[in-house]
Amino acid sequence: MSDLRITHIGGPTTLIEVAGWRILTDPTFDAPGRTYRFGWGTASRKLTGPALPAASLGAVDVVLLTHDHHADNLDDTGRALLPAVGRVVTTVAGGRRLGANATGLGPWGTTELVAPGRPAIEITATPCRHGPPLSRPVAGEVTGFVLRWAGQQHGPLWITGDTVLYPGVREVAGRFAIGTTVLHLGAVKFGLTGPLRYTMTAADGAELCELVKARTVLPVHYEGWGHFSEGRPAVEAAFAAAPAPVRESLRWLTPGTATSVTV
Repeated sequence: MSDLRITHIGGPTTLIEVAGWRILTDPTFDAPGRTYRFGWGTASRKLTGPALPAASLGAVDVVLLTHDHHADNLDDTGRALLPAVGRVVTTVAGGRRLGANATGLGPWGTTELVAPGRPAIEITATPCRHGPPLSRPVAGEVTGFVLRWAGQQHGPLWITGDTVLYPGVREVAGRFAIGTTVLHLGAVKFGLTGPLRYTMTAADGAELCELVKARTVLPVHYEGWGHFSEGRPAVEAAFAAAPAPVRESLRWLTPGTATSVTV
């Protein structure tokens, strides 16, 4: 139970397979070419499609949804998948909006995945701030997730969610000895709000990883949309300039191809 398989589908969307569990993060499966409105005059165009179609996934046990109100984390096709999923874990506000099979968690709240013949997985919600100070009323609630189960060799799996670097995110390092980080990057910005950023820059990500000291770092949420201002070259440059343990932790996921990770 110390190995998992993770498949990057596009943007923030991954399929995580471990010990019989199939976990989907932030489902986005719409075709490219459409412009989506995010509110308050902001918008973005989807530039690339998913590496795998939704129909190819098969059964999914749970969706970990960092937030439900932005289409680059939950689009129309992804939303249509939710009723067929056993469970959705998301923010408190998202849980209220989605209802039915959705569980909403506030920061540091926990829930557990349990099924016969599989190890229990404890899920802890971690803080996110999807923009500059005081932006939460506009950007809405977002969450990350720490996953723990028996048999992990190097520590829990952390999905950061869409967030800037701020004290709430740094607090994760003090609470958990993280082994693997799925790092949401992209340095999201919009013309309307100028230089303001709504997710971590590559430099922010490298700084956070130096603090967290995860053995493996897997970047996502940096390609495929017009509002991402930094892509893979920026991430590579930031990590190349970081201390050796941070440089060596970086691993790239090949879209559509499962990667094995020892956790």
